[in-house]
Amino acid sequence: MSSEIQQQSPLVGLQAGEGRPLQHRAAGRVLLNEQPLVGLANLRLDPGSDAVRDALRAGLGLELPLAPNTVSRGRDAMALWLGPDEWLLRALPDGPVDLAARVESALAGHWFAVTDQTSGYSVVQLHGPGTRDALNAGCPLDLHPGVLTLGQCAQSHFFKASVLLRPLDEQGDGWELIVRRSFADATVRLLMDAMQ
Repeated sequence: MSSEIQQQSPLVGLQAGEGRPLQHRAAGRVLLNEQPLVGLANLRLDPGSDAVRDALRAGLGLELPLAPNTVSRGRDAMALWLGPDEWLLRALPDGPVDLAARVESALAGHWFAVTDQTSGYSVVQLHGPGTRDALNAGCPLDLHPGVLTLGQCAQSHFFKASVLLRPLDEQGDGWELIVRRSFADATVRLLMDAMQ
């Protein structure tokens, strides 16, 4: 009996071939790329504690953003502000998948809560001049680069699914969308329709 666990993308039904991440291009205006099995962790702690922030900085090279809807980058991960005492940690490309374990190690002896979210969400990136139009088909936010800028993030919805959005460039042509696994397939199908 094998105890090996195999993770599978929630977008497996849309993938072109076994094990290949989803990639979809629409009329040359938008390219959608799945970022499969990105390391994600939800972190709760007291941001007023210098000792906790110092331990996180020493262990992960990560400074938590304290301003609402902002993002910070560390050595291997970034932190997206979700609330006054809550962040979503996202592994950088080729970064660790075991973020929760690394946070537990870095913050041992301090008060905090961390939960691995890697298998609970799907991450997709969109690039191209039609990206904001496609997102605005189901998202009520003003995604103009003068309003939601590089280094920020926003919690909203795309049609009925809750999403976390992050601009990837200063022009507003690149976006990352993080959506719950259970809504990923339907959300990406709606995105693909909106891209046409």
